[in-house]
Amino acid sequence: MPLTEFAGFAVDMDGTFFLGDRLLPGALEFISFLRAKGIPYRFLTNNSSKSSLAYVGKLQGLGLKAEDALIYSSGDACIGYLQQNFPEASVFLLGTPSLQESFKAAGIRLVEDEAQVAVLAFDTTLTYARLTRFCDLLRAGLPYISTHPDINCPVPGGYAPDAGAMMALVRASTGREPDIVLGKPNPEIMRQLAAQIDVDPAQLVMVGDRLYTDIALGQTAGVQTVLVLSGEAKREHLAVSPYQPDLVCEDLSELLEFLRGWGSA
Repeated sequence: MPLTEFAGFAVDMDGTFFLGDRLLPGALEFISFLRAKGIPYRFLTNNSSKSSLAYVGKLQGLGLKAEDALIYSSGDACIGYLQQNFPEASVFLLGTPSLQESFKAAGIRLVEDEAQVAVLAFDTTLTYARLTRFCDLLRAGLPYISTHPDINCPVPGGYAPDAGAMMALVRASTGREPDIVLGKPNPEIMRQLAAQIDVDPAQLVMVGDRLYTDIALGQTAGVQTVLVLSGEAKREHLAVSPYQPDLVCEDLSELLEFLRGWGSA
């Protein structure tokens, strides 16, 4: 059996639940199934270009009920990390206005000058001036945090450069790697999520479309994994990947059919 007993699901969004402004096959039906069975879940996304509140609005616009839009993002993980490790620090955030607002709402002090910590997120509003300022801060030796390592973000018609691509650019300019990269596949994000839904992390199943983040959690966090082929990863990538899922499905629709059969077996 590709999956053993499980008690909860972590569901990626970009390339798994939706693509751009389009729901992917089986998306709403999959969440309805989890609700009907009483199986706890969270949408777990590395995409830090939006706040969790903005994602709730996006999911509502795609037809999901607000009470079903349960989000935990790498941006949330970064806020928690800063609150725990740099509670009084001023932060230069390379992030969208949406993410900046969520940081401010959580009490994080964002500044343009005299920063004490530098944070790189998925900034779709990036300017060259702010990118240059960020690199200057790293050369000055500030602590460097990245919200997540994703190289590309699936979008209709292809991919957009994600935070991992920006990390590579910053490394080429400054020689610096992040001191810590939060989000998947950092196992801490799964521990935090498991605590939220009150399940043993070993009883979680991660469903996503990226081998090096979603499926890598099988090794880093000891969770079961399902790869969907509706986003970044393609079937041929499995042959060369060190990260192998417990189950491969074309999309959430196929996973739903598997779970229905699994539950009645």
